[in-house]
Formats: sequence, C-alpha cells, structure tokens
Amino acid sequence: MSKYSAMALAIGVLSMAVLPAAQADAVADALANYQTQGAAAFDAQAGARRWTENFTDAETGKPINCASCHKQDLRQTGQHIRTLKPIEPMSPAANPQRLTDVKKIDKWFLRNCKGTWGRECTAQEKGDFLVYIQSQ
Repeated sequence: MSKYSAMALAIGVLSMAVLPAAQADAVADALANYQTQGAAAFDAQAGARRWTENFTDAETGKPINCASCHKQDLRQTGQHIRTLKPIEPMSPAANPQRLTDVKKIDKWFLRNCKGTWGRECTAQEKGDFLVYIQSQ
C-alpha cells in the first residue's frame, strides 16, 4: 500500500466516525427545536404510519405519499415521481450523509411536506419522521 493510499484510507475511516456524531447532533438539535414549538414525545411508529399515508396530488389528482418518491424501504434509492431524478436513500445506515445538517433537514421538510401534503408539517410530524428515518 502506498503512502497516499494509506492516507486516503485513514481519512475515509475518520470521516465515517465523524458522520454518526454529526447525525446525532443534527437530529438532537432539530428534535429540541420541535419540542420548543410544542411537540410532545416523538414516535417512530407514527412516523412510519405517516410515511405511507396517502394524500391527493394537487397536480395529478392521484394518491401520493412520502414513499412515492423515497420508497417504503428507506435503504433503497428513490426516484422523484415528476422529474424522475434519483433520490439517495433516506436511511442514515445506507446513506451516512443523511440527517447531518439541521438547515437541510428543515429545508427538505418544508419542500416535501408542502409538495406531498399541500401544507407544512407540524413540529410533531417532523419529529416523528426524524426518529423514524433515524431508526432505519
């Protein structure tokens, strides 16, 4: 193994150790924020139920839910139903970059809740989703 390969391997191992801490910090910060907004204890099972709860797509009139784009198995790559662009797995176990940035978490909740449900998610719903996604 060359000196540069060993260095690249070491950097890769270190970055993998840092990502779970970043996920935990970002999720903890987001959940604390949702509790200050009045959310109660968060429930992964409620998040799982809401993940497949159908709403009517305003553009097509067809049923739509989170799994429509992100898959029911959060370890799989999804696909946006309109643009057909791939969506990296939601599960932090399959995609270590997930849930590492509170601003991105908030940005995507805003965009996806409005796009799927036609409204913003409540603090309770966001927290339930986060603990569900984190458990996958």
